[in-house]
Amino acid sequence: MCLGIPGKVIEVYEANGTRMGRVDFSGIQKEVCLAYVPEVEVGDYTIVHVGFAITRLDEESALETLALFQQVGLLDEELNADQHGAIGGAPVAG
Repeated sequence: MCLGIPGKVIEVYEANGTRMGRVDFSGIQKEVCLAYVPEVEVGDYTIVHVGFAITRLDEESALETLALFQQVGLLDEELNADQHGAIGGAPVAG
């Protein structure tokens, strides 16, 4: 299953001409492409799907979604699917 997981942006940088960031998902940090969301900054929440941030999300909605995913057991499944830097089964550069 590939879900869009909310995470908090903790770092923004450029790599090979592409806007990238480090995003925290309930303690698991991943490198994510931020090219599609130029408005996202450090401290913002974003929804990430297969290694790409696809939208900005307010903190309340992000935390509510994370709690719901945790309740039904999907958060651990998605975030721990690949401990080598993948979210939703797709590799993330890093």
